Amino acid sequence: MTTAFRPASVPLITVDPYFSVWSPADRLTDADPVHWTGKRNSLCGLIRIDGRAYRFMGSSLFAESAKDEETPAMAQTALTVEPLTTSYAFEAGGIGLQIQFATPLLLEDLDLLSRPVTYITARVRSIDGAPHQVKLYLDLSGELCVHSPDQIVGWSRVPLNETITALRMGTAEQPILARVGDDTRIDWGYAYLAALQSEHAEVKSVIGSSETRVRFARTGMLPEHDDAGPPRAVSTDLPVMAVTMDFGQVDAAAKSAFVAAAYDDVLAIEYFGTPLPAYWRRNGAAFEDMLISAMTEYDEVLAQCERFNRSLIEASAQAGGAKYAELLSLAYRQAIAAHKLVCDEAGTPLFFSKENFSNGCIATVDVSYPSIPLFLLYNPELVKGMMRPIFRYAASGEWRFDFAPHDVGCYPKANGQVYGENKLEYQMPIEECGNMLIMAAAVCAYEGKADFAREHWELLSKWAAYLKTHGLDPDNQLCTDDFAGHLAHNANLSIKAIIGIGAYARLCEMLGDAGHEEYAETAKEMAARWADMAAAGDHYKLTFDSPSDSWSLKYNLVWDRLLRLGLFPASIAETEVAHYRAKQNRYGTPLDSRNTYTKADWLVWSASLAASKADFEAMIAPLWLAQQETTSRVPLSDWYDTVTGSQIGFQNRSVVGGLFIALLEPARAAVTPARPVTA
Repeated sequence: MTTAFRPASVPLITVDPYFSVWSPADRLTDADPVHWTGKRNSLCGLIRIDGRAYRFMGSSLFAESAKDEETPAMAQTALTVEPLTTSYAFEAGGIGLQIQFATPLLLEDLDLLSRPVTYITARVRSIDGAPHQVKLYLDLSGELCVHSPDQIVGWSRVPLNETITALRMGTAEQPILARVGDDTRIDWGYAYLAALQSEHAEVKSVIGSSETRVRFARTGMLPEHDDAGPPRAVSTDLPVMAVTMDFGQVDAAAKSAFVAAAYDDVLAIEYFGTPLPAYWRRNGAAFEDMLISAMTEYDEVLAQCERFNRSLIEASAQAGGAKYAELLSLAYRQAIAAHKLVCDEAGTPLFFSKENFSNGCIATVDVSYPSIPLFLLYNPELVKGMMRPIFRYAASGEWRFDFAPHDVGCYPKANGQVYGENKLEYQMPIEECGNMLIMAAAVCAYEGKADFAREHWELLSKWAAYLKTHGLDPDNQLCTDDFAGHLAHNANLSIKAIIGIGAYARLCEMLGDAGHEEYAETAKEMAARWADMAAAGDHYKLTFDSPSDSWSLKYNLVWDRLLRLGLFPASIAETEVAHYRAKQNRYGTPLDSRNTYTKADWLVWSASLAASKADFEAMIAPLWLAQQETTSRVPLSDWYDTVTGSQIGFQNRSVVGGLFIALLEPARAAVTPARPVTA
């Protein structure tokens, strides 16, 4: 098998935190697909070539059985992960098969972005010069619509029009928005498998059980009618939605057909007591109409995906080399699909992150902050959508602190913070104030106007004042790296406060506020003091009071350059990058001198401080190698060990949007003072 890059886990269906299916193996036939949490979300793919059956997806035919020796795996010859698509190539019996999963997460088109649809395309051709009879089978199981396999599901057939038929499954109970937490799967709404008649294949569909797989493998036939039996628990004779594509005689000319895997979540987010549907539904569109549009627009959408793939791969390779391009191809869908896009009562977009395998928080500020490079690059409106819930909560009577909140609840309920039981000792005062100010300035700088800051000026001003008073030498508190515990006099956190103040000064200037000179001068003075307080010869310390051999990744420095603040001399970044290179282990530079683990997002931010592409690539290569060699077969983990390459914690998080930071040029928006701002 040839592959440029072996991801630890391969994205198949990547829509949102619930509709998310991955292959945790090198070959698609080595393991059953799983939800990002690791719970099985069984999909099965079979092909009959001249009457002989082979597997191309899934490790077994029966839900609980070992491999069926009568149905061998096709030889997988290639795997290619690109930003919007994952493609596998197989060979057996003189036939070449390509299976492609495509989720059109195009950030500039919010309607298309929010469609809960992944296309699965099969292309077959003869590779031995002889014609062959080919028939293909693909199914989705009831595991995609339950939290646990003891839940009872029902099913139905939904004829969409004369050429499109959809099958659907969902729980009998339908507890809409009732389940809250981290290690959870959706157990409301309906999973769909939709098929369109093809000019290349006769397409049939059926609702059945795991026996349907075995029947096809042995006979090439489906039951004449839906044959799933009565509603039952998923663990009892696994219910499946199955499609066959009969390509007939296949020669060297390729034939293709596709299906759509989709999910109707009915309602997506509870926002301060109000249930909200997904963004695509904001004007009352019916799920069936959306699905018809997705099916009929297949050719156009796939062409858009292909153009985007080429564009991003070319840009990322130019910015950071081939390995960087492969990392971004893997990170792209994960970063977006760890969110849910909805809109509020006024039709304003809200973009909710979920802290996957972290603690399940929703709209977490210090998860949004590392993710924003991707969204600034393609659509800053989505960064605003991350911030709006925080502004609303902070402006309410429910928030009692002078600093910014950490989050607004636990996914999918955004009703107010639950992190650390809302106790002061678990808050992140400097962290979240700095994050919100930097994000606000970034949005305004990359849009070239400060209207968004004007809308929230009172809160931004309050948080800037907080940083001015408390930011230079932070007291004992958590920062975004809260897994490392409380830390006083944190030098990297101090950088965030200083840049946050500088960001506020820039916003003041853009809005014509006379306070910009005072805050700009304060930030410059604090930066000069920081350089003296943190200096340790050939690097800068972890904390102001720690020994001179302590150190940490000063990833927050990157915004001084990107926002063109000019607070810290370039020599600081140069000194730090040289030190990071010297401290590099096989799989990267540790987060700081206390441990051997690192964070992938912060590692890339720190690498982007490098003055040369060669230094950047040298810091990125170990992260690429960690994915290539790790035994932790999970969606891209941002917290892993730099010695062993093993996951420490976290997976499938939105923070990998931060890997795109090397594609961001410094904001070039001219500062054009507007009318004076009023609180």
